[in-house]
Amino acid sequence: MATALTIAGQGSPDAVSMPADRALAGVGPRFEGLYLHVPFCFHKCHYCDFYSFVDREDRQDAYAARIDAELAAMARFVQAPLRTVFVGGGTPTLLRPDVLRRTLDSVRTRVPLAPGAEWTVEANPETVTAEVAAALVASGVNRVSLGAQSFHERHLKTLERWHDPASVARAVGILRDAGIGRINLDLIFGIPGETLAEWEADLRAVLALGTDHLSCYGLTYEANTAMTVRMERGEFEPCDDALEASMLERAAAILRDDGFAHYEVSNWARVKGGDPHAEECRHNMLYWCNRDWLAIGPSASGHAQGVRWKNVPRLGDWLAAEGASPAVDVEHATPDMRAGERLMMGLRLRAGLPLAEVDEILSLGAEGAARARAIHAAVEDGMLERADGALRFTDRGMMLANVVLAKLV
Repeated sequence: MATALTIAGQGSPDAVSMPADRALAGVGPRFEGLYLHVPFCFHKCHYCDFYSFVDREDRQDAYAARIDAELAAMARFVQAPLRTVFVGGGTPTLLRPDVLRRTLDSVRTRVPLAPGAEWTVEANPETVTAEVAAALVASGVNRVSLGAQSFHERHLKTLERWHDPASVARAVGILRDAGIGRINLDLIFGIPGETLAEWEADLRAVLALGTDHLSCYGLTYEANTAMTVRMERGEFEPCDDALEASMLERAAAILRDDGFAHYEVSNWARVKGGDPHAEECRHNMLYWCNRDWLAIGPSASGHAQGVRWKNVPRLGDWLAAEGASPAVDVEHATPDMRAGERLMMGLRLRAGLPLAEVDEILSLGAEGAARARAIHAAVEDGMLERADGALRFTDRGMMLANVVLAKLV
């Protein structure tokens, strides 16, 4: 669920389509990371709105070859060794082990990676085998993000997840035996019919596995997903807002007591050796800090110095292209748009934004005065605070961050 983000509501009216390399002409990108998208899935989960579809294994070889060609075409834009790589989906570990290895090796050979670079691959528990884990390690992967979502079978069924709860611990064991020590686990809360006690049990189950990073997402009903259609048909009632807030509060308390820092609205990292940043997801920090990352693969989104683009979200069109991917929705952000993005993304972090940077943001564009009023109101309401030289969410504000951020943008 860590696919390169799209900034909602930030599309510019002059959005255009062109090859990705042409979109970067004259931009001078400072890429620090790379996001690579694998669109194949065993089954389309009902809540998912990422570009993915059921794999028949008939296009995996063509996919790996096309990834290599795209990387070769885009490598000239990478001016310094990359600090992070994130392979998301879809389900990257659904690729046959030989195809997975070829895809990952293309990254390693086509672009320079910094010593100690963080390299994450997303996985579903049922797809993790010793052979898959060996392919990951052999290519240099050192972090896996595992989609657990819930440890209750009935909630997994509601989400249309196909793994059994026991497969999560089995997958973690296989990955650790292969030599991958950094494992993130994803959980979803606010599932229809879920109780606070069941959510607490999910949190305890994750902690029992000894993970050092956890992502907790409230279930959202995205447009045109099967989950939203079922809700609109009256097949179930969405979780009560008050209960969902209680679930997030319980997560914050339980994880804090176990030595985790709540460093971003939906993410917690274990504090190690007194360092609260040791286990944070470095790749996702690029998104939240509005840095530059390269996009590879169908539907992958990238950012470079205020230019955002999305590779064509159709596998057939992407496979038929040569060199750089066709890109859609190429956007050149205005100063006001960039200010809004920096404010929205930076405040998602518990550390917040330096006050000097906030003052600069509020001085830009036509929306500066309106944003200043919204910040003042949020401070008065106890949602935001000015402390330690930064503007940041209070503990209470973190529980309602998305509501506050919507007013700021």
